[in-house]
Amino acid sequence: MKENLNQDHISPTQDPDSGEEVKKDFQGLVGSVRKFLTELLNIRRNTDQDAAREAIVADISFKGHTAWILVCSIFIASVGLNANSTAVVIGAMLISPLMGPILGIGMSLAINDIDTLRRSLKNFAVMVVLSVLTAYLFFEFFPLRDESSELLARTEPDIRDVLIAFFGGLALVIARAKKGTIASVIFGVAIATALMPPLCTVGFGLAIGNWDYAAGAMYLFTINTIFIALATFLILKILRFPMVRYANSKKRRFIARMASLIAILVMVPAGYTFYKVFQESRFRGQAREFISETIGIYQFPGNGRYMENLTQIEYREDGTSVIELVCMGDDVIPENVIQTWRARKNSYAKLADAELKIVQGGRDDGEEKFRYVNELYEAKKAELLNKDERIRLLEEELTSMRSLADGMVPFGEISAEARASYENLVGLGFAYTLQTDFNKTDTIPLFEARWREDIPQAVRQEDQRRLSNWLRTRLKNQKIQVREAGS
Repeated sequence: MKENLNQDHISPTQDPDSGEEVKKDFQGLVGSVRKFLTELLNIRRNTDQDAAREAIVADISFKGHTAWILVCSIFIASVGLNANSTAVVIGAMLISPLMGPILGIGMSLAINDIDTLRRSLKNFAVMVVLSVLTAYLFFEFFPLRDESSELLARTEPDIRDVLIAFFGGLALVIARAKKGTIASVIFGVAIATALMPPLCTVGFGLAIGNWDYAAGAMYLFTINTIFIALATFLILKILRFPMVRYANSKKRRFIARMASLIAILVMVPAGYTFYKVFQESRFRGQAREFISETIGIYQFPGNGRYMENLTQIEYREDGTSVIELVCMGDDVIPENVIQTWRARKNSYAKLADAELKIVQGGRDDGEEKFRYVNELYEAKKAELLNKDERIRLLEEELTSMRSLADGMVPFGEISAEARASYENLVGLGFAYTLQTDFNKTDTIPLFEARWREDIPQAVRQEDQRRLSNWLRTRLKNQKIQVREAGS
């Protein structure tokens, strides 16, 4: 009985065959996944090596029709960049035959075809010179040469351009190698890698004499060229394209090492540029977060408000970055509040060394702030996108200025009090006037008093003196001047 009971309570985990079955099931799952991924990502099976090589070789040459197509596409791209039209630039990239020599360079290195390499390099040089010369002539003689955002976007490449060029090159050569070339991929890569706009920007930089623009754009074109060629080299090696000349292994290793070295050297300055862009992006992000958590939630008394459109966030690599906030209103922000904001700013890693400037409008210096807003608006006007934006911003600033003007000198109250205090006063005027000693210019509040004509001159002068002292005390401004109307 005891023996039967023990047999009935044998645990399943004690089955010696169960562990083997789990192991076999796991191995079967791994094998199935591996087989699926192999079939999914295998590009050798559907590759037409002969057709791919012939297509790449056929696109290398720049003569006759191809040269004229290149010239036309460069002109279209230059017009698009000048007009800041993305659609026109994309159209020019679609018809440009720039990829041929670059793919030829990558393929010739991969299969050790020295003759094709020489031919590719020669046509590549012709392509670059013809493109830059065409763009230079356009921008040199075309009357409009504005620095559009489309042009400026090609002057400071970074590591992201390296990634675009490399993966664009991978997609391009894979599409070329497939049986039945995928045309849409080729067009898409032409747009993504954007070989033509940098060459047009080089011509623009030369035309206006800006060597930094020309050098930055040429660097971007060099990045695109090298990494498209490198991607071609790697894919053709993976696809095992046959070597034209059977070079020894030492020479093949040398070519591979040189390609890797050139790629690394090109990536270094691009990586540094990306680092700078990344640091500036972090600074601006923390600055916007700081503003939203401080002045963005501050409750201004009266009609005061924060002028978000006039905020200046200026990042500088030397650590002298500036965050300038503009506020308008009758009452100034208390100093203890500003000190709290500065302490809050210092809690952000990227903002600790930045200078926080608070520009405020108030009764005493309102005219000065009016000039500041006007000058800042003029500086910002060029950055506004359209007339509606300009009108909206101008209306906001005019509304704010009118409100501040009423608060700067409460003329209605002052005139009523003056009339009650000075019985000989029959009229009072007010305006700001500019005065200079030729060393500096100052804004002076000027009141103009009109007295009864039947009172003696001595009484009139005494009343005017008393009125002047009263106005300076009442408005807490010793610059105030009072003169008699008509004098």
